[in-house]
Amino acid sequence: MSETPDSPEENERDDATFSMFGEAEMGAPQEEGYQVLARKYRPRLFSDLIGQEAMVRTLTNAFDTGRVAHAFMLTGVRGVGKTTTARLLARALNYTRDGHDEPSMTLDPPGDFCAAIMAGNHPDVLELDAASRTGVADMRDLLDGVRYAPVSSRHKVYIIDEVHMLSTASFNALLKTLEEPPPHVKFIFATTEIRKVPITVLSRCQRFDLKRLESGKLAKHLAKIAEREGASVSEEGLALIARAAEGSVRDGLSILDQAIVQALDGDQVTGARVRDMLGLGDRLRLLDAFEFAIQGEAQQAVEEVAEQVRAGADPLIILKDMLEIAADIATVQAAGNNYQLPGPADWTQRTHEIASKLSPAQAQRNWQILLSGYRDTQTAPEADTALRMVVLRLVAAARLPSPEEAARMLSGGGASGATGKPEATSNSPSGGAQAVVQLVQPSDSKLASFRDVLDHLDTRKEARLWGEARKYIRAENFKPGRLVCAVDPGAPRDLLRRLTDFLEYETDMDWDVLLSDSGAETQKEKETRERKEILDDAAQHPDIAAALAAIPGAEVVDVENSSTLDPATLTDNVVPLKRTS
Repeated sequence: MSETPDSPEENERDDATFSMFGEAEMGAPQEEGYQVLARKYRPRLFSDLIGQEAMVRTLTNAFDTGRVAHAFMLTGVRGVGKTTTARLLARALNYTRDGHDEPSMTLDPPGDFCAAIMAGNHPDVLELDAASRTGVADMRDLLDGVRYAPVSSRHKVYIIDEVHMLSTASFNALLKTLEEPPPHVKFIFATTEIRKVPITVLSRCQRFDLKRLESGKLAKHLAKIAEREGASVSEEGLALIARAAEGSVRDGLSILDQAIVQALDGDQVTGARVRDMLGLGDRLRLLDAFEFAIQGEAQQAVEEVAEQVRAGADPLIILKDMLEIAADIATVQAAGNNYQLPGPADWTQRTHEIASKLSPAQAQRNWQILLSGYRDTQTAPEADTALRMVVLRLVAAARLPSPEEAARMLSGGGASGATGKPEATSNSPSGGAQAVVQLVQPSDSKLASFRDVLDHLDTRKEARLWGEARKYIRAENFKPGRLVCAVDPGAPRDLLRRLTDFLEYETDMDWDVLLSDSGAETQKEKETRERKEILDDAAQHPDIAAALAAIPGAEVVDVENSSTLDPATLTDNVVPLKRTS
């Protein structure tokens, strides 16, 4: 609810969180006890939904033109405002007050039913948790009420949270009603697992992806709330809270609530107090550890992270923070001063200093080492030991030639300023010294084709998925983030979903896997055909053809080094023959 026009806050209309700082939560019972910040500052107007401007703009245009969908799908991570948005939508659909009797996105002043809807006790707005009502019987009971008109409002609105938890039978029961609902019924679904929602349901809904809030914006939002609460929180403390919230406003408010209690004596909530509360490492000390590692100073790097663990920091959180440091370094190299790092100025200065010491390829290599190490640490028996080994991987990589230098060495250009010394050996044909250079490849190479995907499945020991993808999938078109393919009969029903999950986990990007009527070969068919062609070509070679003719029942069973079958180089090729008689 907004302040009255004569309020001293009237000039703050440009503040996206203005209405949150007004009276107590709309429709909430007035309790004598403390109300947590996540409830106290819950958005009450669409303008309060910071970071969701695109969704609000689309809905506003839809309401203004009368093109309002009958079903909405709200998706996003925890705490981004899915349930709150659903309630705001229910209010907008049923908005009415003296002199106004039509749906409206402008909910100020509140309408006749706004308080009851926000409190969750309006008879025409039904909120259900699919996690506890997954069965088809529950869905049929719900749908039985669809045919009845609303009790008092314009629309009967069904809000179903965590809709992906519904059973297959429940989704099937919902489909017909969802396709042709009565004009007085609206559905609003919310989910954190959009990929688990059947496409038949998604295609009947207007979908909105609620975005994580960028940490800099979240820190500013938390600063305003802290000021309203009369709490003093340092800039570093706010930045740490925003980073720990991972884009979730609700999580950020919950952590801020906890942080304010750390300084009830009136002192400032410092970054050190927040780190101690959350088990975080000291950001500047982690920058020290990272810099020691990339300079090859093993003892200092290991001691620095070990001290962080002894102080109570979680090894996985330390690695996560180091991953963020590596990503910030790579981004600073690409964007320069245009990229604004969250947090104090000394973080930014140190990050720029470290970025200037690395090449872009080295920065990418460090990211890959840390990412692989993070996954290893999640399954390691001792997380602190795994953390130490990951830091030593960074140290080892620092002593190797940079990827750019390695490329020059492979092309014959020599190594300018390469780290590490070549070893001498007397095995070269000339009897002189031969440089032996060991190169470390990133753990995750680039996927340039569907064959690369299969190779990566094999590397990751995903034997079942590798075998099924190789046997059933006919890849027509492949590019980063998109695979167009056909699937042969007999394939598991969840094959494409599992493949999509694997690609998104391994590449950290969204993938569209689309079905087509492609007549392309499966990888298994392609390998069988190519092998047959190689064997047939080998059998046509004059010497081999003569051997086959001279030995009854013999056949070519394998070809090594099939790139050439020139008679002059035949001694370099091994073509085994198998006698069958």
